[in-house]
Amino acid sequence: MVNIDKINLLSLNRAGLQAFFVANGEKAFRARQLMQWVHQRGVTDFSEMTDMSRTLRDFLQQHTCIEFPNVIDTQISADGTRKWLIQVDGVENAIESVLIPEKSRNTLCISSQVGCTLNCSFCSTAKQGFNRNLTTAEIIAQLHLAHHGLLEEGYKQGVTNVVMMGMGEPLLNFDAVIAAVDMMCDDYAYALSKRRVTISTAGVVPAIEKLVNETDVALAVSLHAPDNQLRNQLLPINRKYPLEQLLKACHSYVDGYKSRKITFEYVMLKDINDSLIHARQLVKLIGNIPCKLNLIPFNPYPNAIYKCSDAETIDQFREYMGSRGIVTVTRRARGDDIDAACGQLAGQFRDRSRRRQKYQLGLMEVGGLTHAH
Repeated sequence: MVNIDKINLLSLNRAGLQAFFVANGEKAFRARQLMQWVHQRGVTDFSEMTDMSRTLRDFLQQHTCIEFPNVIDTQISADGTRKWLIQVDGVENAIESVLIPEKSRNTLCISSQVGCTLNCSFCSTAKQGFNRNLTTAEIIAQLHLAHHGLLEEGYKQGVTNVVMMGMGEPLLNFDAVIAAVDMMCDDYAYALSKRRVTISTAGVVPAIEKLVNETDVALAVSLHAPDNQLRNQLLPINRKYPLEQLLKACHSYVDGYKSRKITFEYVMLKDINDSLIHARQLVKLIGNIPCKLNLIPFNPYPNAIYKCSDAETIDQFREYMGSRGIVTVTRRARGDDIDAACGQLAGQFRDRSRRRQKYQLGLMEVGGLTHAH
């Protein structure tokens, strides 16, 4: 657990570290040195940071720390996908992050909240409720863990791609996520290309509008339905920010930026949103936005109320969208045997929202058990 009397330097991006050093009588370039030691070389012992004076190292040892949450459990899928259960405070709260290794890249799926404030009807995380936002340190620690773990195992490269698609809604933890993303892309930290870092959102419109001027990383929007009526059922946030507002914000994000495209995510739910009628509606909705469409076969979890569309239906949907000029791919499920696939992350935490309890009571009602109490 992090010492609450000390500043965890993992929480500070370069601008934050520069301000910290200057406020304590040091030169701003010390931020660059510290970032290289911690994020690039994986060194967390101040005594080993030999390009800093002994006086400065002693000061850092006394007033700051570089501490990480504990890994409670690691699971490895048959396809090589890894899932970590990471304790973020006390004994109650743990999150999950997932590494998807491939020949040419290693993609890390990072969590931004302990649980999720949204209640998307097809997502396992949503059924667990919500506890709190993660700190910048807790977000970047997930990358540090995976990246340096790969290098220590002898991989030629560490993490090459990051997707903020784990537990939580990243844009409802805006400041912490942006600070972490800054570190991911910083040349003195992980030096990831902005095109290789993706922030995913279910459609928090004001935050998308704010994001335009804050960062240039890739944006993924969880769409999942081509009209408001269906999207209201699947993603309750649509009642607050309907498709008209969401698509306007998406236009704003790409307008004037030739290199920007939106990735629209679309989970394939059998007999719910997977017909060619839905595909035609979707073309009208997103056809004039520079975009790519990811079709996500629904990944089941216990007591899920949906089923995955069959392969033929998904293929027909993809082919229709492609024939209308929209680049469309079907995402291959990874790690589903360890519940590490999209929509399956659950973690372990105290649910302050009490949504988990309500969900379980709802299941009891469906089973006819409520009346027995």
